Amino acid sequence: MIKVTLKDGKVKEFDKGISFLDVVKQISISLAKDSIAVKFNGKLENLSDSLEEDGVLEVITTKDSEGIDVLNHSTAHLLAHAVKRLYPGSMFGVGPTIEEGFYYDMAINGASITVNDLAKIEAEMHKIANEDIKLEHKVVSKEEALELFKNDKYKLDIINEIEDANVNIYVQGDYVDVCRGPHVLSTGKLKHFKLLNVAGAYWRGDSNNEMLTRVYGIAFFKESELTNYLKLVEERKERDHRKIGKDLDLFMISEYGPGFPFWLPKGMLLKNALTDFWMDIHTKAGYQFIQTPIMLNRELWEISGHWFNYKENMYTSTIDDKEFAIKPMNCPGGMLVYKNQIHSYRDLPLRLAELGLVHRHEASGALSGLFRVRSFTQDDAHIFMTEEQITAEIANIINLYKKVYDVFGLSFHIELSTRPEKKYIGDIAIWDKTEKALADACHQAGFEYKLNPGDGAFYGPKLDFKLRDSMNRIWQCGTIQLDMNLPERFDLTYIAEDGSKKRPVMAHRALFGSLERFIGILTEHYAGAFPTWLAPYQVRLIPVSDKHISYCEEVKEFLINHKIRVETDYRSEKLGYKIREAQTKKVPYTLVIGDNEVNDKTITYRKHKSQEQVTMTLDEFVLYLEEEIKELR
Repeated sequence: MIKVTLKDGKVKEFDKGISFLDVVKQISISLAKDSIAVKFNGKLENLSDSLEEDGVLEVITTKDSEGIDVLNHSTAHLLAHAVKRLYPGSMFGVGPTIEEGFYYDMAINGASITVNDLAKIEAEMHKIANEDIKLEHKVVSKEEALELFKNDKYKLDIINEIEDANVNIYVQGDYVDVCRGPHVLSTGKLKHFKLLNVAGAYWRGDSNNEMLTRVYGIAFFKESELTNYLKLVEERKERDHRKIGKDLDLFMISEYGPGFPFWLPKGMLLKNALTDFWMDIHTKAGYQFIQTPIMLNRELWEISGHWFNYKENMYTSTIDDKEFAIKPMNCPGGMLVYKNQIHSYRDLPLRLAELGLVHRHEASGALSGLFRVRSFTQDDAHIFMTEEQITAEIANIINLYKKVYDVFGLSFHIELSTRPEKKYIGDIAIWDKTEKALADACHQAGFEYKLNPGDGAFYGPKLDFKLRDSMNRIWQCGTIQLDMNLPERFDLTYIAEDGSKKRPVMAHRALFGSLERFIGILTEHYAGAFPTWLAPYQVRLIPVSDKHISYCEEVKEFLINHKIRVETDYRSEKLGYKIREAQTKKVPYTLVIGDNEVNDKTITYRKHKSQEQVTMTLDEFVLYLEEEIKELR
């Protein structure tokens, strides 16, 4: 008999070889109906797999995030199955789950798939789902797998990378795939799904490889969940920052500079407000500010390693017969600032922050509004510290991030990426120590983290901050990266308490990641209705008639003197039209000035999305705004 420990600590015994589904049925029939997979000894398994050893069992249900992943992964296989039937001879890359749904990369035989073809593929998927085909998990030798997929070069690539002698495959009727699983029991479980988009994707993400067709989709357990999601997708389209940015006159992209955004006057006000906030909060957190040159000699980029590993993404030029590069990142300049002086242990931690304009050559097809550009401002900081300071300093950074993200109403979770299995520098003991320091820092700051084994950079482990916006989307923004590479390459040292020279530990960190991208995110998060402290113009003044313009000018001067951003609308348009436009331009406060306001020396305001009109003195209005801004910021 096999002993199984359940989640509540109870221990039950079962016959060896029994399926996990039958195990769950013996625990609870209702639980079995809601189950999708199991986690046994920490590893996800199919319900159809058999129990072979003692262990700890957790049932994965439709309510669990891992259950949703299994559903979407299985639907990715359903997509590939449908494409195989509709386009015989097609070859298949990978079909993983993503934050929302799944995708599958495919080389379509004799055709090109567009969004117009998605309905046809969906229909075939529903047909296969209705056939209720069983998904069979099999383990075959590597030789058998190579023979089985001999006509699909992408699957052969995947199989050849597998180090084990055996390969996991899933048989789904006339469709077979290489996959670790787990999956649902049969295609009949896949009922509520939608194909969303088609894109191109290089095999393995390498532009030297073939371009494959990537089809995106999403699946849910309930039809109502799918319906709600599709409504959300439509709302997201309405919130597209490119559309709102144009409507609100925030930024533009010119054909003379693809990927190089132009900030218009209102957009510049918004960007400056965000920058002022960033400077203020970092000043209070003990950061010092630097600015490094935008272009530096090739030799520097050779020392940093960028010349050899990142040159294809760098813009270069020749000055005085020497090669220079426009910086794609701020780090090497920060190293030179540190080396400019001799540092003592008493100086550490040293926090150097920079809003640095960087340039990277991105493929033209990848450019997208402010989300993917060729020129952007990184809100960088490089922190130099002793080994003993790592945990406390990283915890401070995490708390700073939380403080800032809370201002914008953005929740987040943290992911810890650890040492890659093969390509890494430094001793494993140091990696273990720094990884533990990052984990301890999360706990010290009061946060749990998700582990991403082997996903760290070659030069150090990192923490990634995944933000969730009002549209329920996840964005990768903040990051904290420990670096064992650059301090060594640049021979950075500090004088220790015993007088010896020691190597500082260095952390790269970016809170927004990029001002441009973060503003794009905020534009969609707020649907352009920015909070008062951040809005380009906080107040719009509208006179009832031309005779009220003089008092409007007095009000304008008074507000400007109190650092309130204000604009006026003196056009010869109807009053109602101008008030409605102020609403569509999402100005936080519209002030209408008429006879009463002029005679009483008052103002009457209307908040965005409100019909209520409130009259008060100018002094009262300024105090009211200042309190609101203080509370929101």
